[in-house]
Amino acid sequence: MIRFTLNGRTVGYDGDPDRALMNVLREDMGIISPKDGCAPQAACGCCVVGVDDKALLSCVTKMSKVAGKSVTTTEGLGEYRQNVFANAFVKEGGVQCGFCIPGIVMQADNLIKHNPEPTRADIEKCLTPHLCRCTGYKKIVTAIQNAAEAIRNEEEIEMPEVAGGIGTRLPKYQAQALVLGQHRYVDDIRIDGMKIGALKFSDHPRAVIKSMDLSAAEAHPGVLRIFSAEDVPGDRHIGLIKQDWPLMIAVGETTRYVGDVLAIVVAETDAIAREAVGMIDVDYEVLEPITDMHAAMLEDSPSIHEGGNVLSQSVTNRGDLEKSMAESVYTTQGVYETQMIEHGFMEPEACVAYPTPLDSPEASRGRWGVEVLSQGQGVFEDRVQIAKLLGIPQADVHVVLVPNGGAFGGKEDLSVQGHAALAAYLMGVPVKVRLTRDESIVMHPKRHPIWMEYSIGCDEAGMLTFCKGRFVGDTGAYASVGMKVLERSAGHATGAYNFPVTDIVSTAVYTNNLPCGAMRGFGVNQTAFALESCIDDLCEQGGFDRWQFRYQNALDDGDMTATGQVIEAGAGAKATLEAVKEEFQNAKFAGIACGIKNTGIGNGMPDSSKVTLSVLPNPDAKEGEEKAKVIIDHGWTEMGQGVHTMAVQALVTETGIPPSMIEVRVETSSEMVTGMTTASRATSLIGNAIIDACKRFKRDLEYHKLEELVGRQYAGEFTVDWTTKPGAMVEKIYTHYSYSYATQLVVLDEDGQLEKIVAAHDAGKIFNPTLFEGQLEGSIHMGLGYAISEDLPLEGGRPKSTMLRKCGILRAKDMPEMEVIGVEVPDPYGPYGAKGVGEIGLVPTAGAVANALYQFDGLRRHKLPMRLPRKRPARRSRSNGGNGANGKQ
Repeated sequence: MIRFTLNGRTVGYDGDPDRALMNVLREDMGIISPKDGCAPQAACGCCVVGVDDKALLSCVTKMSKVAGKSVTTTEGLGEYRQNVFANAFVKEGGVQCGFCIPGIVMQADNLIKHNPEPTRADIEKCLTPHLCRCTGYKKIVTAIQNAAEAIRNEEEIEMPEVAGGIGTRLPKYQAQALVLGQHRYVDDIRIDGMKIGALKFSDHPRAVIKSMDLSAAEAHPGVLRIFSAEDVPGDRHIGLIKQDWPLMIAVGETTRYVGDVLAIVVAETDAIAREAVGMIDVDYEVLEPITDMHAAMLEDSPSIHEGGNVLSQSVTNRGDLEKSMAESVYTTQGVYETQMIEHGFMEPEACVAYPTPLDSPEASRGRWGVEVLSQGQGVFEDRVQIAKLLGIPQADVHVVLVPNGGAFGGKEDLSVQGHAALAAYLMGVPVKVRLTRDESIVMHPKRHPIWMEYSIGCDEAGMLTFCKGRFVGDTGAYASVGMKVLERSAGHATGAYNFPVTDIVSTAVYTNNLPCGAMRGFGVNQTAFALESCIDDLCEQGGFDRWQFRYQNALDDGDMTATGQVIEAGAGAKATLEAVKEEFQNAKFAGIACGIKNTGIGNGMPDSSKVTLSVLPNPDAKEGEEKAKVIIDHGWTEMGQGVHTMAVQALVTETGIPPSMIEVRVETSSEMVTGMTTASRATSLIGNAIIDACKRFKRDLEYHKLEELVGRQYAGEFTVDWTTKPGAMVEKIYTHYSYSYATQLVVLDEDGQLEKIVAAHDAGKIFNPTLFEGQLEGSIHMGLGYAISEDLPLEGGRPKSTMLRKCGILRAKDMPEMEVIGVEVPDPYGPYGAKGVGEIGLVPTAGAVANALYQFDGLRRHKLPMRLPRKRPARRSRSNGGNGANGKQ
């Protein structure tokens, strides 16, 4: 018996002494605050707990090591410290998805005990074991400093009293529970009688499954059922746009990547299920994988899918290219390449599904429906695909959104939801399926590597004349949303600039590499890196001031994008340039880049949002408050970005109802049908839908108290059905609903290291300054990693490593100073003039870094990631291409 103290109470453990403390806490003791982000890789810090006077990674701390010691989790901090940390993080905006924060809180608590007055450098150093993909760390550091000060002075941290309308710093919705680890993510959910599923993945990226022997696995004690492709009762081919992705590969079929699933084992425990997976014997006929996207396009290449290896091709052009090229005074041409990277969300994929009774004649025949607890980015898309797999009506599939621990596009595609739903439906019991970090990295789609050949030109006065681009993107084994990503690359190929002549061809190609799909920026980060490098090259050729060149060519109202769409109003590129001008002119080694990004609405695809506002009794109302509350039902995914908070703030603005009397709910039974939660489209659509719903609600509130309206519902909807497809032959092109704009400035020090980044972003209308800053700081963190460190290299279609720490995600100590400047140029369609924030934040970053490095050492980078110099190299004398008074070389 191993005895130790857990949160002040003596407990005993008589199991395997080599078992991880994290697993014992979570599975045996019911302590959910230590989160499993990567176990047993010890790379993310989400599982940190206090052990005596140390902060330890509980995923690699053996139970034998805690004998006789005191273990503390956030549950045992005591009410005072719990409140201090929760309020410090929420007030400062140091929490977004929240998955990493409980471990950081325990690390901070240990630091403060040893160092009551830590500096920012002290805090950043102590956070070295931790990863956060959402915040960029700066607000976390400030929150810890504020908590330390309060604890040192034995003071409370009071939450700000704000009305909560648009423009206020309303604290993030239900964020205190996130800070202390009490929000239940999918893997925290326990249901009586729940069984555990584990997946058998392909051992080869391209191989024929000759046979599969399940007998040894089926005989393993504790194994309940094993399902393979032949057990899927419906259509096993799913996908968001093109249904080319089988839930499982059948015997006789050919695998397309190492993340293909061959079988699911359901057992009493996770350990048993995984042991049994290892016993499945598969006989393969191994084939040579197709891993080069250029080779995959050749006529003699084997086809990965029927119909060939070209998934899609987007073409947009206007004007006389040959004439414009011949008349241009300065031209630049180059090939640029970007890498595959991992999303790095802290919460790996997990799903819980269980059977539910049907209120229909089917129930009498022993049939049931299925309820699915999903962390996905679109519960209605989940429902469509799960119903297709099971061969049952969508009405029999109920999907409940569980706000997730980060996504960034990586949870758009169905991952384990289909497997969990299949097992639960066929077995009639609750089933959980979760991925380890290694499995997650192998299975879910990544950011597209894109090969880009760019040519652009300008005249003698520095006015841009033409843009020619040829892009090829590796979309991997399955379509996912690859065609849309490469379509966005084409549609944003001219960046935030006005080019009178364009000629763009963008191709998505199947290979046997990991699939690539949605990731923050959605194909635009890649083209911005290449285009902004070309812009700087033109400036050097012509001796143009780099800021002025961008300013005079920046899109303005009345100008045209790459697709031919005229910007009728709301062009904010010049305003963002003006915001960084002085800092740019005063910096020695500065890189500058602009960006444009649509809000994810457009390209001829109808898009809408529905909301229902329900007035219900509120038995928990405080003294003096009305005995009623409002429930907002909508269909968008909360994944740290704050869409629930945006919904609350819009309702407060419209009605004046206090935030404390508003709740938010997302589940498919509400029928608030929406698409994927991406690119700030949720804020645009839900904001307008709430404004619509409040038209009648506000009229009723003029004559009634809220509690007199109990039982009433108010529906609202906003639909965008007037955009046009790229290349459509129409009189007026509206490829995208709206755009956001940005300029970023990267400043290097004398040794070529990152010193500061200034980010000026036009949000149209800033709903919440705290969340706005947090979104951009997190985006900059991701953009810098993309520029200088992140990579997921493959060899023969396999990741060289599935270790999270080797993905190159930056830590707190790696981050430079960040200054976020909010710009508001209202959009004519967005709610209150709002535009997107979620994706534009990292669109210009790699380009700005590349241009800063060129100013430092005179080397033009053509490939990501770009490594920072280890030491200051010898370089020629330069005037920084326009940072000086005359802007000449």
